Amino acid sequence: MPMSTSLQVRRSGPLRGTCSVPGDKSISHRALLFGALTDGVVEATGLGRGGDNLSTASALRALGVDVQIDGGDARVRGVGFAGLRAAAAALDCGNSGTTIRLLAGLLAGRPFATELRGDASLTRRPMRRVAEPLRKMGATVEGRAEPGRPGEIFPPLRIRGGALTGIRYDLPVASAQLKTALILAGLQARGPTVLREPGRSRDHTERMLRSLGAPISVDATGAIAVEPDGWDGRLRAARIAIPGDLSSATFLIVAALTVPGSEITVENVGLNPTRAGALDVLRAMGADLSIEETGDAMGEPVGRVRARAGRLRGTRVDGELALRAIDEIPALAVAAALADGETVFADLAELRIKESDRIAALARELGRAGVGVEERPDGFVVTGLAGRPPGGGTVVPEHDHRIAMTGAILGLTSADETTVPAADILTSFPTFAETLVGLGASID
Repeated sequence: MPMSTSLQVRRSGPLRGTCSVPGDKSISHRALLFGALTDGVVEATGLGRGGDNLSTASALRALGVDVQIDGGDARVRGVGFAGLRAAAAALDCGNSGTTIRLLAGLLAGRPFATELRGDASLTRRPMRRVAEPLRKMGATVEGRAEPGRPGEIFPPLRIRGGALTGIRYDLPVASAQLKTALILAGLQARGPTVLREPGRSRDHTERMLRSLGAPISVDATGAIAVEPDGWDGRLRAARIAIPGDLSSATFLIVAALTVPGSEITVENVGLNPTRAGALDVLRAMGADLSIEETGDAMGEPVGRVRARAGRLRGTRVDGELALRAIDEIPALAVAAALADGETVFADLAELRIKESDRIAALARELGRAGVGVEERPDGFVVTGLAGRPPGGGTVVPEHDHRIAMTGAILGLTSADETTVPAADILTSFPTFAETLVGLGASID
């Protein structure tokens, strides 16, 4: 089904069947970026085909890397750090915060200047937290100022790389994007770089870089050490099999749990414990889930998840659990909206600076559908409808793919038709509507 201007979503009958989801978006970014730094050809299968991953591929091509993509397969001819070349124009990162932040770390050690741009949504996302440590290491990072935000910078970013020195740095927040940017800079620095997080963010970078031979280690406390002295600066080329994206799968799983009579199985999905918090939240809500690990890919556990509809109950999502589920909170908000009782989401201030202010956006969209929701500075509280259908209407995603998908999943149980702008979903899950229709969803 080609993605049209908008989706018309109606109350659906049972969802049934087996499906797959696009390749993990986070791992796909890293397969492309790290593949460019190898000493040979990297062939990746299962690549995410959304706009964010395509932005990373396009930026690498502009830096002199041969990247070929055919459907879900990618072929990257590595050039190493030293083989990267100055781009002829500004690099367009599209809507992708991962692209701009990881490229900032990569380019911090290169002896040329680069400008990194993005769309209207990305241009509003703050970048000081990645700029400050890169400046400490010796890079020049400049950005756009905004009135009322002293000291903060926003894209476009202008980066002039140079000779870097390793640092010891305590990250202000647990962030896989920030951590990866500093690891990439640390691999180009003189002397070790040691990073500590206040909590454990997803560890795709550490797993993949170790598999490719990078001088990186993680101790029992979670501290990451990058020790590049004596390293030749090139990763080993290898084949990379990318598992299915758990964030995308969570929307389908929640749909199956909340549309009466449904039972679906999602195959070949990534089950990395540092980002599988959504499954733990759903279990705490009483979800009928069956999770089976079937193998691994580059150190990433992979398996299948079966979900069967049933009554859900409210729960609390905070602390370490909230961190491990942060990208899946929009889908979990739908589960909370349709559950019995109250669900508290807390310790999620980071959602304020995603593709949209996701806390405000979720409060607005749930409220539009008649769900009781209380917005808080670092989260929100949802009072579930307990069997009553939500209302329909038009979703306003503000260029945020996950808010758009949230509206669509909620619409499958709504009393009235829901209209969802479709373009933003292309960022991460181009086959979203097609997959749901294949399972029996009522979507035009």
